[in-house]
Amino acid sequence: MEKFAESLKDCKLNKELTSKKRNDYLEWPDYFMAIAFLSAQRSKDPRTQVGACIVNEEKKIVGIGYNGMPVGCHDDKMPWGRESDNVLNTKQLYVCHAELNAVLNKNSADVKNCSIYVALFPCNECAKVVIQSGIKEVIYYSDKYHDKPEFVASRRMLDMSGVKYRQYIPKKQQITIDFTAIEVMTGNSVEEVLNGDHTHK
Repeated sequence: MEKFAESLKDCKLNKELTSKKRNDYLEWPDYFMAIAFLSAQRSKDPRTQVGACIVNEEKKIVGIGYNGMPVGCHDDKMPWGRESDNVLNTKQLYVCHAELNAVLNKNSADVKNCSIYVALFPCNECAKVVIQSGIKEVIYYSDKYHDKPEFVASRRMLDMSGVKYRQYIPKKQQITIDFTAIEVMTGNSVEEVLNGDHTHK
């Protein structure tokens, strides 16, 4: 009887907790940046994996992308290194950056007035794509190449064209994707306990 009372108490507590809005949900900016980081996991690049997520004014995702080789250029036959005596044997001349792929993969007529969430501040080539596609804002996580010429040039072009950019500091430093979460027991209702139903939904 004592064990049943404890179960009943736990069920009442669970019912109270699950009848209110959850407070630790992802806020929009963390969600979009997390999508960019998740997309990056598709990249075959052994050194740098970058993802991008384009969002419209209604907070709808209209494009995602990651850095990779052009369609039809087999990943196993292309160079992935950055250093070589011959630039033709490096990835620089071949790889498509995340921002470009996100724009090309768009699922809307255009990306005008959209925002793009990206892991790294865009290089000069990606800045051109952002500007020409009509994206109005760049939200980036890292600016580790800030002083390199291609990133200085990027800022110059973004400034001249009126595209805003800002570094994003996430509310959560780590987000875990647990595929088993859907199976986690959420507790039974008081009615289920009283009826002898001890299955979890």
